[in-house]
Amino acid sequence: MTKAEAIEEVKKLVAAPSCCPEAKAAGEAYLKAVGTNGEKAAAEALLKELEEDVTSVDELIALTKSEHGVKIFGADGAKALEAQAEKAKAAGGKYCVCPACQAGGALLDHREALL
Repeated sequence: MTKAEAIEEVKKLVAAPSCCPEAKAAGEAYLKAVGTNGEKAAAEALLKELEEDVTSVDELIALTKSEHGVKIFGADGAKALEAQAEKAKAAGGKYCVCPACQAGGALLDHREALL
C-alpha cells in the first residue's frame, strides 16, 4: 500500500457511518497532520486507536450469535450479518465486514504506509 492509498483508506474510515467517534477523531487528526512535523505522532495515535477498535471477523461472528448482538441487529439482521461474516471469513477475510473495520484493518495490515 502506498502512502496515497493509505490516506484514501483513512478518508474511507472517517466517512464510514460505522466509525466510532474516537477513531474518526484520530483519522481526522492524521489527515490534518499529513505533511507536517506532527504526521508520525498522528499516525501512531491513529494506529493505536485502530488496534483498540477494529473488530475481527471472529469477534463479529460471536457478536451476531449473542443475545447482545440480537438486541443490536434484530434476530433477522444478526443472522444475515452472521452469514455475511462467515462468507467473508471463508474468503480469507480477517476483519468485521463494516466499512470502518475494513478500512481500519487495511491500515493495520499496512501500517508502514502511514509511518
